[in-house]
Amino acid sequence: MIITMKKTANHAEIDKIMTTFKNQGLQVHESIGENYRIFGLVGDTSKVDPKRLEANPLVEDVVRVSSPYKKVSRMFHPEDTIVEVNGIKIGGKEKIVVIGGPCSVEGEDMVVNIAKEVKDAGACMLRGGAYKPRTSPYAFQGMGTDGILALAEARKQTGLPIVTELMSADKLDEFIEHVDIIQIGARNMQNFELLKAVGRTKKPILLKRGLANTIEEWLMSAEYILAEGNPNVILCERGIRTFEKYTRNTLDLSVVPIIKKKTHLPIIIDPSHATGDWELVEPASLAAIAAGADGLIIEVHDQPECAWSDGAQSLKPKHFKELIKKCSKIANVIGRDM
Repeated sequence: MIITMKKTANHAEIDKIMTTFKNQGLQVHESIGENYRIFGLVGDTSKVDPKRLEANPLVEDVVRVSSPYKKVSRMFHPEDTIVEVNGIKIGGKEKIVVIGGPCSVEGEDMVVNIAKEVKDAGACMLRGGAYKPRTSPYAFQGMGTDGILALAEARKQTGLPIVTELMSADKLDEFIEHVDIIQIGARNMQNFELLKAVGRTKKPILLKRGLANTIEEWLMSAEYILAEGNPNVILCERGIRTFEKYTRNTLDLSVVPIIKKKTHLPIIIDPSHATGDWELVEPASLAAIAAGADGLIIEVHDQPECAWSDGAQSLKPKHFKELIKKCSKIANVIGRDM
């Protein structure tokens, strides 16, 4: 339930009303703007009578939220959330961010070299998998801690914040120490204990949509993180599984305006995993920017034919540089910058 108080209401009067709700076991969350004060009630609000509340001369409006997610909902939090990572802002009307790097970290020299190339191309963050969820148990599973340390060295040499995937809560301390954005991959989108664990940190979380999950299920996963106290969530659409075989997944770009309407969280697009084909990454990226995405996360490798994983969908640095130049033109058309 969302309660909008009148501007004439003073703090003492508001506190008295909100204390009543807290005594009923409800969580009360406040959002303050220049011209409004909004309170969100989370919990069993079935016994709260909206009509009785509206009769209070201090109350402007009461809305019962029908969606199962509350903290993620734009109804309670009308302003865009902006997630800041080492001075880089993601969301709102800020610049569109581009994250580039290899699917898998294959060694320190390799990831440092690619980090320098993606930075030169215009990327503002570095991605790279140190722990890799793979369909086959015999496929390369990542370098683990050595991969994390290699990414940290790349950050030291380039200044690029690093984004990498966490697969289990037992590695969380390592990620808190070394990683700038913790990625929760598609396969772990509904690993609720893992979501709770990252929710208890203040680290920015990049939450990918599951292989075959609805938007509501995705937002409920984000709700788990926010419910634990971490507001720094970035949503990532990476394509969903359909019957189509010409692409690795089906990129759902309609999700961008839907997310913008229903939530306050920033959203970025992963055209690499969505298409599975490096030749499709550029047009998918241009379309994502036009649709209003807040950023892109793209796989880049200097020798895709020799990549230890996902070479077919990885751009060479020169193609990555060209892509950013083209995306900048689309961004300018819609009034944003890269």
